[in-house]
Formats: sequence, structure tokens, C-alpha cells
Amino acid sequence: MDWLYLITFIFIGFGGMEIVSYCVHRWLFHGLLWKIHESHHKPNHGLFELNDVFSLFFASVSIWLMIDGANAMFTSPAFGVGAGISVYGVLYFIIHDLFAHKRFVPFSSDNKLMKLIRRAHQRHHQDVGKEGHEPYGLFLFPYDEYPERERKFDR
Repeated sequence: MDWLYLITFIFIGFGGMEIVSYCVHRWLFHGLLWKIHESHHKPNHGLFELNDVFSLFFASVSIWLMIDGANAMFTSPAFGVGAGISVYGVLYFIIHDLFAHKRFVPFSSDNKLMKLIRRAHQRHHQDVGKEGHEPYGLFLFPYDEYPERERKFDR
């Protein structure tokens, strides 16, 4: 039963992170924190971009939660939520950075879901303006609005 408790909080952390990511991306990154996030929307940049500080922040929150709940990892909401945030971060890195943006060690995939997520994310990056475009989240968006044929955008 302790496993079920842990898995439940991992799912809560993962799902909560998608909701938090959407809100933070839409209203903070494309608002008050645009000067930092803008580095991600520019077509040319080096290996790292100023926007990467946000990933470091979320990773720190995840690590802190897991450390805080490590003594009771199967019954601690903190550990489970932290682990869920961590799982989200790993998938975000793989799908967003490596696959969609071809950063670090880029790779290709014929996986239809990953290609769909990349098409939706390319829509978000179709221009470099602060106003941005949907979708702001990585996983939650209207999947039927992104047809099989990929459109080419700058980034």
C-alpha cells in the first residue's frame, strides 16, 4: 500500500508540474521574466542560454522536496511530488531540448506522439515576440490542431 501512496504523489507531482509550467510559461516567462526567457526564443544562441536558469530552479525544488521526504519516502508527499517533478524534468529535457530544439545531443524519432509535441512546440516558436503563441505547456494542448504534415519554422 505504501507503493500506491508513493506512485499517487509521483503522478500528482508530474501532473502538477505541467499545470505549473503552463501558467509560469504563459504569464511569467512571457511577462515579467521575458528578458530571461527571450534567450530561448532567439534563433541563434550558444550551448547554454539564460533561460536555462529556470530549469535549474525547478530541479532545485525537486531535489529539495526529495531530500526533505527521504526519511519516509513511501509515505511522504514531499518525496513523491519531488520525484514527479523530476520525472517531468527528465521527459521535458528529452522531448523539448534534445528532440524539439536539437540541443546538446540531438536525436530524431519516428514516434508519432513526440513528433506531434514537436509540431505544437514549433507553433509556439513561430516568431520571437513576447506575446507568444499556444501551446505554453509541453503535454497538454489540443492535439487535433496539429496535423500530421510538419510545418517548418525557424526554431
